[in-house]
Amino acid sequence: MNAPKPGTGEVVETPPVAAAEARAVAPARISATEAVTRSRLLTVGMDALLVEVAALLSSAQISVVVVCDAAGMAMGTITETVLVRRLGLGQADFFTTRAGDVMTREITHCAPDDGLSEVLAMMHERELIHVLVVEAGNKPLGVLNARDGLRALLAAGNTEEELLRNYVMGIGYQ
Repeated sequence: MNAPKPGTGEVVETPPVAAAEARAVAPARISATEAVTRSRLLTVGMDALLVEVAALLSSAQISVVVVCDAAGMAMGTITETVLVRRLGLGQADFFTTRAGDVMTREITHCAPDDGLSEVLAMMHERELIHVLVVEAGNKPLGVLNARDGLRALLAAGNTEEELLRNYVMGIGYQ
């Protein structure tokens, strides 16, 4: 409830009103980036040859491929760095080595309901460029690139700023 400021007649928001309005603008979620994360998802099967992985990576604007089992569940990832390192050290061959043999089995992932700012903070802490977005059962939904996440967070912040500006100017929420 709003109450007049004593002695001025000016209406001042009470804490419950301000808190309710702050909650009205929900924090950005990973699901807000669904279109771009889905477009960045590249998958191969465990038996895919590294030549296939390299072909996918060379034709995409992302540097990670998700390796999935026969049921479509994420089992690991192969980044450009891992691929080049393995090939450069003679630990793999393009035409005989399978994706399942060189993939990184530790997958850092998030869920669509996770907060975008929390996931980006975690990525920064761990110095990650990509995080796999998965649903229950480890089924991949997309790949969040740090740059895309930051763009979405900035867009959400701009929306909040516009709402606040409209409120202060007396236009109200639109």
